[in-house]
Amino acid sequence: MENNDVVLVVGANDVVNSSAQEVEGCAIWGMPIIEVWRSKKVIFMKRSMAGGYADLDNPVFYKENTDMLLGDAKKTADALAAKVRARFDQA
Repeated sequence: MENNDVVLVVGANDVVNSSAQEVEGCAIWGMPIIEVWRSKKVIFMKRSMAGGYADLDNPVFYKENTDMLLGDAKKTADALAAKVRARFDQA
């Protein structure tokens, strides 16, 4: 993960929740997870800051390298893709 400039997390929560490694005894303790917080920048696209299936707060949301892009993920992803396409069209 350290070699990634940006990780875009769309709708996921528990599978990228650092509590599985940091909060001994929590509901997902020891569960294999994707360590997205090790990348240079993490962007979460979610409807809200709510917990996932395990209903746990995700400490990754509050790490310095994380930004939250709240809202409908499909609409947001479509808008981002349109901006990227427009930028490439200008080049």
